[in-house]
Amino acid sequence: MTDGELIKAYQAGDENAFRTLVKRYESRVAATVIGMLGKCPEAEDVGQETFIRFHDSINKFRGESTVGTYITRIAINLSLNELKRRKRRRFLFPDETRDGDLGHVIEDSSDRIDQKTIVRQAIQKLPPDFRSVIVLRLIDGYSTNETAEILKLPVGTVLSRLSRAQKKLKKILAPYAGELT
Repeated sequence: MTDGELIKAYQAGDENAFRTLVKRYESRVAATVIGMLGKCPEAEDVGQETFIRFHDSINKFRGESTVGTYITRIAINLSLNELKRRKRRRFLFPDETRDGDLGHVIEDSSDRIDQKTIVRQAIQKLPPDFRSVIVLRLIDGYSTNETAEILKLPVGTVLSRLSRAQKKLKKILAPYAGELT
């Protein structure tokens, strides 16, 4: 069944149709949220909240975008909200949070450096506007047009942020260049 058919089936009372949509998109939502927040308890909460919000708004879905784009937009918005909460917590409780230094990644690994972990940590150091573009384009694999649609930005802004984000990532990862080859 197509996404549209599943939505209509759910609206007609078929609970399994919604479960199918969740199964279809849960890995995409997880990749997006983890890309934005890192692997943390909040990421799981945001992932669940994404599907709760989708469920609550399914009758408002007009089909102007794909279901995948719609759900991803919810995941990005909730992730950005969580990042704002983190920033407030850091401001209110500066001693209780960690700065996000990448050095602990190398210290914690035994003989082999986990390249994915280093890159994920570097992405977490990007400002949210840059992080969302990197996650959608380079991790989730959305096209530039799809990324622009999800973020409700002009394509030129997406391209500009992507370029600037890549430059920032390069700087962040420069000290680890030997370990990432």
